[in-house]
Amino acid sequence: MTISQLAPERALRRLELTVVRRLEGYLHGEHLGLLPGPGTELAEAREYQVGDDVRRMDWAVTARTTVPHVRDLIADRELETWAMVDLSASMDFGTSQLEKRELAVAAVATVGFLTHRLGDRFGGLMLRDSSLRRWPARSGRLALYGLLRALLAEQDNGELQARSDLAGALDSMARTQRKRGLRVIVSDFLTPEDGEVDSRLEPSWERAMRKLTAQHQVLAVEIIDPRELELPNIGVVMIGDPETGAIREIDTRKRRVRDEYAAAALAQRERTRIALRRVGAGHLVLRTDRDWVADTVRFVLAYRRMAPRLHQPPKGVAR
Repeated sequence: MTISQLAPERALRRLELTVVRRLEGYLHGEHLGLLPGPGTELAEAREYQVGDDVRRMDWAVTARTTVPHVRDLIADRELETWAMVDLSASMDFGTSQLEKRELAVAAVATVGFLTHRLGDRFGGLMLRDSSLRRWPARSGRLALYGLLRALLAEQDNGELQARSDLAGALDSMARTQRKRGLRVIVSDFLTPEDGEVDSRLEPSWERAMRKLTAQHQVLAVEIIDPRELELPNIGVVMIGDPETGAIREIDTRKRRVRDEYAAAALAQRERTRIALRRVGAGHLVLRTDRDWVADTVRFVLAYRRMAPRLHQPPKGVAR
C-alpha cells in the first residue's frame, strides 16, 4: 500500500491527541513546559527581585500584601515524539485487508498527524532482527513522510530472523531518548511466554515499559490479525514460527484444539491489557480486519477524558 492510502490526514485533521505530561524543551511551542519561563500559562506569584521584568507585576497581590510581587509564566514548549515500531517477523503477517506491518505504518502516520503542531519533532526507532535502527527526530511534514517511507521500505528478506527483544528495545529507548515527551510503541506484543493461559503473568517487557512511563507519556498501539485470535476449521495444517523456525502440525478439526488456542490468545491479549494499565500507558488496539481510522477516532475522543488520570506520575516524580 502507498503512503497516501496509509496516511488518513484528511479524516484526522480536526482531532488532537491530548498531551498531559509537562515537557522539556528550548523552542516555543504549544504544550505546557516543565519549568517556568516565557509563555501564556500563569504560574505562582512571588516577591519582586531586582532585575525582574516590571511588565509581569501582579498588582492585585501587590495591593493585598503591600509588597511588590511578580507573576511567573509556564513555558510553552515543543513536543518531541518518538515512535518505536516492531518490524519483527511476526509483523509480516496478515489475512485480511492488509498486513500487520502496513497497519503499524498507518498507526505511526496517524499519531504523527494527531500530534503535529508548530515546532514539534517526530523521530522513529525500528526494531528488527534484534537490532534497533534510529531515525532522527525532525520537524515538519516532510520529515514524517520520510520516516513513513523508510518503514515501508523495510521488507522481509525471507531469511530466518533472531527473536526480537522488545524489553531490551524499550530499555534502550528509555536510556537514549531522555527528553520528556510522547513515546509511541507499535507492536503485536507477542512474547515467548504467550503459551501461558494465566492472564496475571507479568510480560517480559512490563518492567522496561514502567521505566518509560515514569519519564514520558506513553501510548501503546497493539496490532492484531483475526487469525491470531482463533483457528478456523480447515483440517490438518502446518504452522511455523517465523522468528524461531519451529514447525508444528495441528489438526484444526478438533474442537478442543481450537478452544485451547482461543483461550491462550485471549489470555495473551488480557495480559497485555492489564500490564499496560498497570504501568499507566495508553492502549490503542488496531486490527487488520477493521477500519483503523474509525477505531483511532473513538480512542482519541475517549482518551481526552481518561488521559489526566491515566498519566498521573508516581509519588515523588514531577510532571
